[in-house]
Amino acid sequence: MNTPQHGFATRAIHDGQAPDPRTGAVNVPIYLTSTYELQGIEKHRGWEYSRVSNPTRDAVETSLASLEGGTTGHAFASGMAAIAALVTMLNTGDHVICGDNVYGGTTRLFTQVIPRHGIEFSFVDTSNPENVCRAIRPATKLVHIETPTNPLMTLTDIRAVANICHEHGVPMSVDNTFMSPYFQHPIELGADIVMHSTTKFLNGHSDGLGGILVASKPEHAETFRFVQKCTGGILSPFESWLILRGVKTLAVRMRQHDENGRQVAAYLAKHPKVQYVLYPGLETHPQHELAKRQMSGFGSMIAFEVGTRANADKLLQGVRVITNGESLGGVESLISHSATTTHAAVPAEERKRIGITEGLVRISVGIEDVADILGDLDQALAKI
Repeated sequence: MNTPQHGFATRAIHDGQAPDPRTGAVNVPIYLTSTYELQGIEKHRGWEYSRVSNPTRDAVETSLASLEGGTTGHAFASGMAAIAALVTMLNTGDHVICGDNVYGGTTRLFTQVIPRHGIEFSFVDTSNPENVCRAIRPATKLVHIETPTNPLMTLTDIRAVANICHEHGVPMSVDNTFMSPYFQHPIELGADIVMHSTTKFLNGHSDGLGGILVASKPEHAETFRFVQKCTGGILSPFESWLILRGVKTLAVRMRQHDENGRQVAAYLAKHPKVQYVLYPGLETHPQHELAKRQMSGFGSMIAFEVGTRANADKLLQGVRVITNGESLGGVESLISHSATTTHAAVPAEERKRIGITEGLVRISVGIEDVADILGDLDQALAKI
């Protein structure tokens, strides 16, 4: 591994990705093996069985731990598998504080599956750290936040919430999917654990599912390793390789995502058929100053309001360069209707309460020529 003094792009290309010692190949091989030759009883070369560890998966775990400033990485088959592994730290009777505007799949897991095991959840607006402070109980064993949130782009002050958590001895996890480690460093700001859906910006090419937990404490690393071994929801060698391939260009991709995102947000903010735009890079965003302090860029995730579900449908059917589809973080621009995709599992009343309206549209701005993205939005918005 390179030293911490190396720059982000250098670490993204080299950490965990040294040339293959046997052949000199500059790319980590895809080790498509389920088992390994042992050298005797309890003697091996570092690998015994691929559910437990695999050289390709080891490489991506090392790479992402380096980029997030953690000590260990733990790769899973999807972002939701990583979230599920996160809550295996908990026991019956424990209490979790979670942001009230997180990815709908996280909400579904935390309201319909995990509570069956006697674990209680409180969903609060973490953009006000005092809400977290008021919600903490003696039984609180985890605080989990997204920042910016999906899809409302609300920020949480990571350092402020981390200070509250540390004061009460409660671990804090941050879903850093929207910003990637290029623009935001939760562990540096005090978080204990960072989670990503690697499907998104880390992979960057919309061709593989995955999730990662990056730990900063030995007890968390031990838990996550044990869960990988016991439950087997680990990342495959091929998809590990896809992330390694994607991460090598993360720095240049994120710079272009950010440049395009700023221009698209500025365009939408002035469009007469757009009622409002949610993007931390706009000075009109209520947490713009926090965004400038906490992040080194604003990224390419934007939500905007077009008034009605019918208007949203016309827009999504009208795009030609942009793809109407779920997910985000790929090189191509993707647009979606949050109420019926990412947050369809959230009850309508709750969506309304937190601000996910029927006219809200989310766009993940890609790295195409920005003039083509803007032209596509212009012709599609004209259909409303």
